[in-house]
Amino acid sequence: MDYTSILNKLRPTEQEKTKIKEISHKIIDFLNDYCKKESINANTVLVGSVAKGTYLQGKSDIDIFITFPLETSMDYLKEMGLKLGYLCNEKFNGVASEHYASHPYLTSEIEGFEIDFVPCYQIEDGSQLKSAVDRTVLHTNFIKANLKESQKDDVLLLKRFMDMTGTYGSEFKVGGFAGYLCELLIVKYGDFETTLKEASKWRYGTVIDLMDYKTSKLFNDPLIAIDPTDKNRNVAAALRLDKMAEFIQSARNYLNSNIKEEYFNPINKNTNKENLLNQIKDNESEFIVVKFNIPEIPLDTLHPQLKKTVESLSEKLADEEFNVFASDYWTDEEKVAVFIFEMASSTLNKIKINKGPKVFIERGCKQFIDAHGLENCYIKDDFLVMNVEREFTSAVSYIKHVFTSENIALIKIGKNLKDSLLDSYSFINLEDISSDSSEFWSFIDDFLNPGQYIKR
Repeated sequence: MDYTSILNKLRPTEQEKTKIKEISHKIIDFLNDYCKKESINANTVLVGSVAKGTYLQGKSDIDIFITFPLETSMDYLKEMGLKLGYLCNEKFNGVASEHYASHPYLTSEIEGFEIDFVPCYQIEDGSQLKSAVDRTVLHTNFIKANLKESQKDDVLLLKRFMDMTGTYGSEFKVGGFAGYLCELLIVKYGDFETTLKEASKWRYGTVIDLMDYKTSKLFNDPLIAIDPTDKNRNVAAALRLDKMAEFIQSARNYLNSNIKEEYFNPINKNTNKENLLNQIKDNESEFIVVKFNIPEIPLDTLHPQLKKTVESLSEKLADEEFNVFASDYWTDEEKVAVFIFEMASSTLNKIKINKGPKVFIERGCKQFIDAHGLENCYIKDDFLVMNVEREFTSAVSYIKHVFTSENIALIKIGKNLKDSLLDSYSFINLEDISSDSSEFWSFIDDFLNPGQYIKR
């Protein structure tokens, strides 16, 4: 297939490349000159997709890493890293905000670009690692040395394809492929289409080991991509099994499609509230929706805790014999979150079966009868059983029971969510959510129509 027209939309414009080059150079020059003038033992470098030439048009976030010698104390690195970031932000009239990964870093908006100032240690190989971000410089150097100029277009195609099929991004809420992993796949397989052909044949535990380190047995992940700069790291560790599977099927669908270009365009999303409510009505589904306030915590902490909590509550509902067809969470990442449960059955009869021992176990049966009374016991299959009255006959009443300070320990709840959830939760109707909340209704569309991204 001729990808020229697609690449024309994916490659950064010459104007964009020139602007990025100019702003990157003047920031790096300013920081390096300042460090030299003030006798600060640090060196500033450009890393990430901008440095590697693998960034998509309009996606040119700039990563500036401030590297310190290995003997530098962590406290000094954190303090000086933030200080240098703020100095640069002030020099170029930026708007700054602090974030936290393995340690604090600064994000600044300067001349329309989002720029991260990240302190790290200057290492030569993965064995010297002192913080998680230290590898980034090594990653940049490896890709610059091993990715051919012509293959940069293949990286752009792969990133865009993954983005449009919902499998791009290693952050927790996506659980997909990191940009660095995309680049390694192209280095491994050579080009975009060959990557898809090979991926279509992947199995659980497929190994990609560019340097032949032979350390794959250290990992038990769906995809194992040994980091060329650190033999003890799996670059694909954050890739969830479902996202790997979605990519494999997306690749197969694409290779068999007659409308390949459509895979590089967004799908037609349904965010119309009325249409989605009608779909729910047609499905004859009952939805339980719980809304609550979220604490001020980093997003890479918030999302895992939301997922953990909704999954645990869903499992407990199933244990109580309520039939949860599907469950998920949504958050605006600022103020509120929502747990949503699509129920196949949310109400139950008053009576449930309490199963005792198998009838062949005489002593156990005698103990069961002594405890509950012979008149209450009967046989079901080969078990001695009895009927008991349920404590909860509706899923909503059970959730209310769980969402109390006395019973919240029944589920696995994110430690930062507990107080805000108990203090602010309420049951809401989907009809009451504004039609203007397009992000929420887009989430509902995804919830109701799973798998829509992987096909065209």
